[in-house]
Amino acid sequence: MTRARIVGTGLIGTSIGLALRAAGWQVSLQDPSPTAAALARDLGAGTIDDETPDVVVVAAPPDVAARVVAEQLERWPGAAVTDVASVKGAIASGVAALAGPGSVERYVGSHPMAGRERSGAVAGRPDLFEGRAWVVVPTPRSAPEAVDAVRALAAAARGEVVVMTADEHDAAVAAVSHVPQVMATLTAARLRDRDEHAVGLAGQGLRDVTRIAASDPQLWTQILAGNAAGVREVLLDVQEDLAAALDALAALADEASTSGADDGPHGERRGEHANALGGRYAPAPGAPGARAVLARLLDDGNRGRALVPGKHGGAPTAYDVVTVVIPDEPGSLGRLFAEVGDAGINIEDLHLEHAVGHPVALAEVSVLPAASDRLRDHLRSTGWRIH
Repeated sequence: MTRARIVGTGLIGTSIGLALRAAGWQVSLQDPSPTAAALARDLGAGTIDDETPDVVVVAAPPDVAARVVAEQLERWPGAAVTDVASVKGAIASGVAALAGPGSVERYVGSHPMAGRERSGAVAGRPDLFEGRAWVVVPTPRSAPEAVDAVRALAAAARGEVVVMTADEHDAAVAAVSHVPQVMATLTAARLRDRDEHAVGLAGQGLRDVTRIAASDPQLWTQILAGNAAGVREVLLDVQEDLAAALDALAALADEASTSGADDGPHGERRGEHANALGGRYAPAPGAPGARAVLARLLDDGNRGRALVPGKHGGAPTAYDVVTVVIPDEPGSLGRLFAEVGDAGINIEDLHLEHAVGHPVALAEVSVLPAASDRLRDHLRSTGWRIH
């Protein structure tokens, strides 16, 4: 039986403990808060004892992770030690500076690419890492046996092991995790000054885009600070695209203002705006027109979205969406699931959008294209309304 020690019993630490216990590992727990450790224990993530571990997992915030790793390397001289923070270069540098002689070889960074908007041990799940990438990040000084120990831990938690250098990891997560957090946050922040009627028009698109904006500000401040260079590099590219979009939109606004300049009081105001712009947003000779700029930006988004892995990390798959009107009442969704199951069709994804001012919801059921017509026919025959 392999023995692991989890230091930090929040969402990630507790989930790792639950996953390892399910895999038959012996897990001990440690947290600066005795109450937090006791809660994780009571949830089944491990025991609170001082059994000597084979591998230690430091699930501490990025700003203290290097110090805690160094402490664990000193306390457990026979154990491999990993941290699971979402930045790796800064922590590896900190460990190299803080760890005692002969111990840094037992340190191997790692990062499970999984999480939730909720935090704390009560949000822990044993299947949180199943099918998700778990990046193992050795340093140039990491011993092979320490790397093997961390790889085995990630595999036992049912993660998909990927090995990267710290630089490769930090550049990758800047693009796929850290910048999306910034963009979701900036989008959500634009809602603060909107009146409730405007925000009440929000649909599923806004909910999808802003979902991760509910994440912990303190934790994300630490993450962004730890990967500042990588995030800044990606945001500079975003800034260029945003500037192109702004110029294109300004040119189109200028065009609309000019065409409506004689249409009464509002037209006069638009005409004045156009004159103030002075045509400075007009494309240079031979340059793409404003609509072409926007279309290319949107097409680049389509191309990028198509690269995102599909279910279980597999190749992207195009699904058909069957939109069903369901009463907003207990049991409705369960009945819909049962009908889909009776049709012998698997639900690949699901979104719910609630209608404004009506006690119904739209269930957007994603299925394989070959099954969509059959599902529509089956649901109609059993009384469901298809949107």
